[in-house]
Amino acid sequence: MSGTAHFSEARKSFHAALLQTVLRVDDAGVASNADRHSLYSVRIASGIVSRLGAEVRGARLAAQMSGNRFEEICRAFLENTFLQLTHLRPGTWKIRRGSRALIASHEQYAPLTALEDAARRDPQLAAALGSDYIVIPDIVITRETEDDATINARGVLVDEHSTRLASLRKINGGHPLLHASISCKWTIRSDRAQNSRTEALNLVRNRKGHLPHVVVVTGEPLPSRLASIALGTGDIDCVYHFALLELKETLKALEFLDAQEMLKIMVDGKRLKDIADLPLDLAV
Repeated sequence: MSGTAHFSEARKSFHAALLQTVLRVDDAGVASNADRHSLYSVRIASGIVSRLGAEVRGARLAAQMSGNRFEEICRAFLENTFLQLTHLRPGTWKIRRGSRALIASHEQYAPLTALEDAARRDPQLAAALGSDYIVIPDIVITRETEDDATINARGVLVDEHSTRLASLRKINGGHPLLHASISCKWTIRSDRAQNSRTEALNLVRNRKGHLPHVVVVTGEPLPSRLASIALGTGDIDCVYHFALLELKETLKALEFLDAQEMLKIMVDGKRLKDIADLPLDLAV
């Protein structure tokens, strides 16, 4: 095997896209993913940027604009990587930005449409339900249903007499299957650190069928804030850092021992991984 691996090149392209848009450094030397009120955050973020090989100076993007750009760059990365794995995870896949309507268009969450329609007609029901059942993921990966010709490609496996309720079979009239819900958080601030957990728990509670992958991708530099969503189990599969290798190197160089130990706990506990690990994990 010669040359650079595709996923390594995709990781570089991912970082290059961030450096051109979202990951900026202002005139004071503060990176856009840093909390300027935290010296630790500023120094760690600066170390990551320098290790990525470039600095892009300019004004910090507005928060909503940063989030939107980050989501789109993450979507493009997954399209460039996960779709290369159809030999490991066969199927017809779509990778899209999420929306309130989109989540209910999937097989596991189709009942949410009827629930929302009923709540719209009945104010008392709407007041009782609140909005806890509403899930709006940032990115979704969908698997399309399969026609019988594809299922029977290696022999007659299904016919008109059986498997008439299986979700994957197109003739049964079901919706596409939600394979993954991906929450993108450019930074993790204390006032919204638990948003991703709330989204994940809603996906767990409201599904009819198998649970999709539920993951978080973030550019947060502080290990303590990463721990606020990475530690624990039962809701989020795993948190994926946009530059975990560079974060490790930065903490070592700065000799932030407590932060190194916290990071080690998350990595060893398989609660925190690098963005390049995400496509293969999604192929499971």
